[in-house]
Amino acid sequence: MSPRPLAGPRLARVLAIVPYVLAHPGTTIDELADRFRVSARDIEQDLELLPFCGLPPYTADRLIDVWVDDEGAVDIRLAEYFERPLRLTPAEGVALVAAARVLLAVPGADADGPLATAVDKLEAVVGVSGRLAIDVGDAAHLTTIRDAIDAHERLELDYFSYARDEMTTRRVDPARVFHALGAWYLDAYCHRAEAERLFRVDRVQAVRPTGETFTPRAAGPGTADGGEADSDLTGLVYHPRPDDRRVVLDLPATAAWVADELPVDARADRADGSVRVTLAISEDAFLERLLLRLGADTRVVDPPEAEALRRTAAARLLDRYGA
Repeated sequence: MSPRPLAGPRLARVLAIVPYVLAHPGTTIDELADRFRVSARDIEQDLELLPFCGLPPYTADRLIDVWVDDEGAVDIRLAEYFERPLRLTPAEGVALVAAARVLLAVPGADADGPLATAVDKLEAVVGVSGRLAIDVGDAAHLTTIRDAIDAHERLELDYFSYARDEMTTRRVDPARVFHALGAWYLDAYCHRAEAERLFRVDRVQAVRPTGETFTPRAAGPGTADGGEADSDLTGLVYHPRPDDRRVVLDLPATAAWVADELPVDARADRADGSVRVTLAISEDAFLERLLLRLGADTRVVDPPEAEALRRTAAARLLDRYGA
């Protein structure tokens, strides 16, 4: 099963780049990479995507043009369609304001640029000035981490790995934070792993500035919870490895969501809605939590030790609560 591409953060960045370049024509690819805290190659790929953005029937007047000169300077011309006045319903206006506010929250977005000015005007027109708040979630230590990124300051983290059910201390060189899949993530070089890693900020238990500074490395996102390095942000999704253990489960119809939400090697759907699945499992702690959550209606087909793992975990949980 191929992991889902993490398009959300990239799309938000692409949409934030457009108004910035329009307000600062001639901005170079390297300057954009520095501002949005990604690699120059990431910016190049974003710009390569823009000419395919537009509206049906995708004629020249409905597409976006992008030029990059020999010095790396970027110029963008919006499709003629975008120059026409829009006629929006109040609901469409509020939705547009909300979407624009999310873009302005993207690291690197121009908070004082034309997009921000246009949003202020649109809020006044639709009557929501000062009354509309967009919350993409927050997490403890986010401000401290952002300050360290700006200052290129090395941090020490106490971090809980959900997959391994363990607490570790990591010294990291933070590169950027971003919001994806409902959570905040830190992209950083981890000295313990000696590689780029992604950390969920809400699983950071403590942050301690070290007083040390570092020279930023070329951007290259890592993987969540210390997994194998990956080529893009799909590191947020678990990638089964050939040597990871496989577990076969018979799921009742009420637990069929497992086949859609977790990496599945094989599935067999039955007429009654139940499903037999083969799952790749990276750590015992994850399998324990999954089996306890699914309950007794889910049958472990193979291997037998997985059922023993469930019984042991259940006994340990009951003992903890004195049951």
